[in-house]
Amino acid sequence: MTRRRTSLADIAARAGVSQATVSRALNGRPGVAQATRERIAAAVEGLGYQRLTVPQAHPAGLVGVVVPEIDNPVFPALGQAVGRVLVASGLSWALFSQGPGGLDEDQCTTTLLGHGACGAVMVSGLHADLSADASRYALLRERGLALVTVNGYRPTAGVPSFSVDDREGMTQVLRHLVRLGHRRIGLAVGPPHYVTTARKVGAFRAAHRVVLGHDAPPALLAHAPFGLAGGRAAAGALAAAGASAVVCGSDLTALGAVEALRARGLRVPEDVSVVGSDDSPLMAHTDPALTTVRMPVEELAAAAVGALLGQLEGEAVEPSDTLIAPQLTVRRSTAPPGAGSLSSPRRPWRSAR
Repeated sequence: MTRRRTSLADIAARAGVSQATVSRALNGRPGVAQATRERIAAAVEGLGYQRLTVPQAHPAGLVGVVVPEIDNPVFPALGQAVGRVLVASGLSWALFSQGPGGLDEDQCTTTLLGHGACGAVMVSGLHADLSADASRYALLRERGLALVTVNGYRPTAGVPSFSVDDREGMTQVLRHLVRLGHRRIGLAVGPPHYVTTARKVGAFRAAHRVVLGHDAPPALLAHAPFGLAGGRAAAGALAAAGASAVVCGSDLTALGAVEALRARGLRVPEDVSVVGSDDSPLMAHTDPALTTVRMPVEELAAAAVGALLGQLEGEAVEPSDTLIAPQLTVRRSTAPPGAGSLSSPRRPWRSAR
């Protein structure tokens, strides 16, 4: 009978460590104590482990990075950042993107489990949808999958979460716009049943009270679908409400807003200033270059992978909500409201003919 080949799981069990630690030690990666390396070396020798000279189809230490889409450039950028940290930690990774005609989140995690993955980083997934059942993550943990979520904390998910500090970002945006002279500032965000939307709305209202000294008028808040189309729809409503500046929940929403404002004969930023969120790749090269709140991609990636490695090392898993501060990047899509500003009583907004 053919003898079963020794696996990383066998070495991990013999040495009393995780498979991820074995992988890091065998690949000479940092983050493994010398005493632990010696135990792993002894286990390797005792079990007669020999590494393959060709890549395995599904190597031990595989982590899935699941993003909602790749059309929005911030998601592949975040996925790549997570992947770099995983590789530096001795792990392999695979990017899963959802979307029409593709896999949904549950199918992604089922595929990962079927391929023996040890963990997953869920980015803006069902955990961020208040209408979805977050208990699915506890079930995945019970099946041995280490989990962290990014952008969209749900206590019922039962896992560590890492998100952008929207209140800090929104405060930076409103202070910038008020310094420029804006007083009627609108917010264009996604559907209200998402955690990220609710947080941005709450942050906008809180910052509005602090920076402008009063509550934001309800007419200056517009919900619309995510993406370009949503930005186009929201910009029309906010323009009609007399906004001289529009703050958007994403960069794609901001680009849609710019399109819609121009279609109405309005100039950006001379008539209406526009602010995005994420600082996605290429936002410095749009027309005009977009003022936006930079998502701390590298910081989110490092923190999320750090928590995932802790789980793989056997640390207790507790739900937690870690906020990481973003940074406003000022470019050319914001300016003082000029003579053509919609907030000026001399030139009220009219529908484009």
